[in-house]
Amino acid sequence: MSRSLYELAFEKVTGKRLGGLADMAGRTEQAIMVETLRLNGIDEPEALFGEFYAALTAAAEELEGRMRAVGVVLPGAREAIASCAGRGAVQSAVTGNLRPVAITKLAALGLGDGLDFAVGGYGDDGSDRVDLVRLARKRASEKYGHAFDGRRTIVIGDTPHDVRGALDAEALAVGVASGRSEAGELSEAGAEIVWASLVDFSPEALGWRR
Repeated sequence: MSRSLYELAFEKVTGKRLGGLADMAGRTEQAIMVETLRLNGIDEPEALFGEFYAALTAAAEELEGRMRAVGVVLPGAREAIASCAGRGAVQSAVTGNLRPVAITKLAALGLGDGLDFAVGGYGDDGSDRVDLVRLARKRASEKYGHAFDGRRTIVIGDTPHDVRGALDAEALAVGVASGRSEAGELSEAGAEIVWASLVDFSPEALGWRR
């Protein structure tokens, strides 16, 4: 699906077919765009950011039906979101995707409820994961009127990039081995809690009590 998004966006912006595509695992859209455009002969990719952002957003909207048809909701994902919502946790997305693309993807799979996208961190906010975590924390503090410092911010991710971004922001890093990264890789990256999947989600493991 990610390649399909980039194929549509690249052709719209450049009028050419997409060739090489940068590795996307755990990276932000800015970093992916720079490498992808360079792989395809664009010497000054930053000059195309605005057009490419708009084209990716339009591509996501165009492909929303396909996302819904072929997308997979990982076991335990809905239950974990509902459990956090039931405890009054502020939930959002810290993702390499652009904000509108992230909203479209999650909404297509019925995972948008319970998330406050206004306080997230997104691929158009920067190229470093730690910056996205810090920005999400800042946005949440400003909106909700209290600090989300230290381990009051919990980052749940499935790549070493997610783990390192959490640790560098001094947040609680939770790894979920539901993607390409195995549990051992997430532990080695520094995840303090590692689950095989979100079926293992446990509020008590996060230090939450009713």
